[in-house]
Amino acid sequence: MNKDRLLDACRTAPDLYPALDAALGQLIGHKLFTLMAIDWPRGEAARIYTNMPDDYPVGGRKPLGAMTAWGKIVLEGCQPWIAYSAEDIQGAFFDHDLIASLGCASCLNVPVIDPEAADGPRVIGTVNMLHVAGHYETEHASFAAPIAEQLVRT
Repeated sequence: MNKDRLLDACRTAPDLYPALDAALGQLIGHKLFTLMAIDWPRGEAARIYTNMPDDYPVGGRKPLGAMTAWGKIVLEGCQPWIAYSAEDIQGAFFDHDLIASLGCASCLNVPVIDPEAADGPRVIGTVNMLHVAGHYETEHASFAAPIAEQLVRT
């Protein structure tokens, strides 16, 4: 599936999040797939979709906490972030042990950006894919970014 067909499929999907999960799984690949909404006033990210509800339930929250290197790239810089190894994940996420137990040792986080926010472009969520070590490359972020952009328009 190419990017244009994926975008068309996501625009017309009756149940967008599972369609997005399936399409990105086919196009890029992932074991764990989640969507998070950023709640800036509370300083948290809230899970709005997951393909592993037993381990990562919808409604689960993570504190944004102090601005880490991950936060500076994704939340402040509005750029995708790639973890190539379990060590990269460990340095970014407090739940790294659970991530490792699911067989995941690489990660791609793509920000969902509201370009029309009152105070300028602002991250309002993230598209998160995790897989085996070394799975993600820079080109995967370029495939996923237009999909994340579509989430603002739905």
